[in-house]
Amino acid sequence: MTPLHHRIRRDIESRIMSGEWRPGHRIPTEAEWMAAYACSRMTVNKALRSLVQSGLLESRKRAGTFVSAPRFHRAALEIPDIRAEVMEQGLSYRLDLLHRERRPATEEDKALLRIPDGELLAIQCRHFAEDLPYALEHRLINLSAVPEAADVDFSAEPPGSWLLAHVPWTEAEHRITAINADPATAKKLEAPENTACLALERWTWRGQERITYARQLYPGDRYALTAHFHA
Repeated sequence: MTPLHHRIRRDIESRIMSGEWRPGHRIPTEAEWMAAYACSRMTVNKALRSLVQSGLLESRKRAGTFVSAPRFHRAALEIPDIRAEVMEQGLSYRLDLLHRERRPATEEDKALLRIPDGELLAIQCRHFAEDLPYALEHRLINLSAVPEAADVDFSAEPPGSWLLAHVPWTEAEHRITAINADPATAKKLEAPENTACLALERWTWRGQERITYARQLYPGDRYALTAHFHA
């Protein structure tokens, strides 16, 4: 059963994500949360403190607790929703879940996700545009930060789409490299061996919490990366 302070936290996060509570909005007082959830002040304080530490809320002395203004790191790339990206091109989208495993983090997982320890969800899937693989995705989700992800099977909804819709983030880091597809990767992408691919790696976190690591491989002849810059 989900701890009560997690439920309060998710309630607040969902209101922020939906746009119901905009930056600068004053959220209910601790007493109001205590009444709404029939819980102790300690439980409410634990939920609010974690959101303040993650940067989603800010506490102002004698004024209350407010939704923070976004403090995202500026990047040339936004965090894409591959499903939306494909459909915006007028193409049909399909998800093929290849692997889903809940497990303790291995040493390699810890290095990739940049966490000291913990349990995670490891996912491998293919994103299709029409009848061709558009991208091959490997993803790790930190279950300490996103425990509810353990209950999602991701056979229908892409993990990236689900995370964007349900989990607020405050910072992201991208790394882009070019690789040649090895035989196993080429087979999954339905492309010739040594096909040139764009590898996009992304780390996303909320305050000090690491949320997810993703590595997406795109066949070079099926994908174009575009970024817009403003002076």
